[in-house]
Amino acid sequence: MFSLYNRRRFINYLSLGVSFLAMAFGLFWLGWILLTLLEHGLPGLTPAVFAKMTPPPGSDGGLLNAIAGSLMMTALGTLIGTPIGILAGTYLAEFGQRGWLAPITRFINDVLLSAPSIVIGLFVYEVYVVHVRHFSGWAGALALSIIVIPVVIRTTENMLRLVPNTLREAAAALGAPQWKVINFVTLRAARAGIITGILLAVARISGETAPLLFTSLNNQFWNGNMDKPMANLPVVIFQFAMSPYEDWQRLAWAGALLITFSVLTLNIVARVMFRQSSSHH
Repeated sequence: MFSLYNRRRFINYLSLGVSFLAMAFGLFWLGWILLTLLEHGLPGLTPAVFAKMTPPPGSDGGLLNAIAGSLMMTALGTLIGTPIGILAGTYLAEFGQRGWLAPITRFINDVLLSAPSIVIGLFVYEVYVVHVRHFSGWAGALALSIIVIPVVIRTTENMLRLVPNTLREAAAALGAPQWKVINFVTLRAARAGIITGILLAVARISGETAPLLFTSLNNQFWNGNMDKPMANLPVVIFQFAMSPYEDWQRLAWAGALLITFSVLTLNIVARVMFRQSSSHH
């Protein structure tokens, strides 16, 4: 018979062992994916990828127009969604303890967080693309901004809740009105965490394909007009990877490598910033 102490030690070691195996299992597949991307993507990652447009089959080309289109739509989607997310998250953290609006907002935000991105793409297609009767970069940016909003709302609310109430009370004791307390005390104290949430949102939308298939579609040529169909990396990767042409498949691997390591870098930066902001609190 194990004593109580020995039984607890056994359970503790067993739990640690299972947790370690689960972590190793996940890291194994992540490492395999990264190694596969490096193996197939690095040979295609030439200077032409950043200097030439997407080519017809059998021609030399690159991904310049797709990279530029993705950057434009991602930046615009972030610019649209971030202010809305910060304002809504601030409301929920600072004024969400009373009234009926805050619980409804949190519920809708949870639904948006868990909604498949293809549903958001179909929604934007129905309310925007159908009415203007053409695909466009604006529609793609709008779909991406809807994905950004719930991520920023959740992180902003959580970061503001980590700010000690003593800071708010000290500012109020000095005679500062509530809007000044929020702008100059709580938001500044939670700034690193909010930026972390924005970076996580950017990482989330960088590789989205489904909503862009119904909104911006694609464009084989250079296009700086957001009111026209616009090339983007996720859709180009999808189309080129499904094609029977080796040169297109090579470009698809190179694009997948670019997106994967960009998202990985953003996630690492976000985690580092979140750890720093948490340690400060």
